[in-house]
Amino acid sequence: MASQSMEVVAKALEQQVLHSARMVEEQLDAKLEKLERMDEDELERLKERRLEALKKAQKQKQEWISKGHGEYREIPSEKDFFSEVKESKSVVCHFYRDSTFRCKILDKHLAVLAKKHLETKFIKLNVEKAPFLTERLRIKVLPTLALVKDGKTKDYVVGFNDLGNTDEFPTEMLEWRLGCSDIINYSGNLLEPPTTGQKSGSKFTKVEKKTIRGKGYDSDSESDED
Repeated sequence: MASQSMEVVAKALEQQVLHSARMVEEQLDAKLEKLERMDEDELERLKERRLEALKKAQKQKQEWISKGHGEYREIPSEKDFFSEVKESKSVVCHFYRDSTFRCKILDKHLAVLAKKHLETKFIKLNVEKAPFLTERLRIKVLPTLALVKDGKTKDYVVGFNDLGNTDEFPTEMLEWRLGCSDIINYSGNLLEPPTTGQKSGSKFTKVEKKTIRGKGYDSDSESDED
């Protein structure tokens, strides 16, 4: 009789333990499910934020393109310069002359950077079509880049002095120089310019200033014959 009672008690305890274990397990499962739902909700919110950021970036890209960003192009006159810089936050304007050899070198690099940095407008203007503007901006050496931020000329890149003083500077050097003036979104190290890629023992191109005939500009290109 006593053994039967003990057996009943043991079974009852076993059932109680199993019941408690199931309750604990169910509670744990509920908590895990809640955590999973929270993770899923957070992931969904993250996806929504990323999608919104992509939509915003795409809208900004289309706006830039509509304003002439993404390509390196020539503007016909100094009058157009003011409207171009007014509608864009960041503008690089190359003041050039057809017969200046180094202007053609700069054209090549600017065409590459215009496609890479949509956030900035890249344009060029013939100095002989812009006498008032070149005098106002005190442009005396060709080529010169005027770096315009929020409608105001913030900095200049004059000749190739800041680009290693050589005709064979890489596009990355010009990109770095523009980044130093915060006219483009530069992702590299501003404290350290990229290498010029020159071979050991090579010399920088000697710069000779020559006055444009009948004009108040100097040329930073050795190929000019004035």
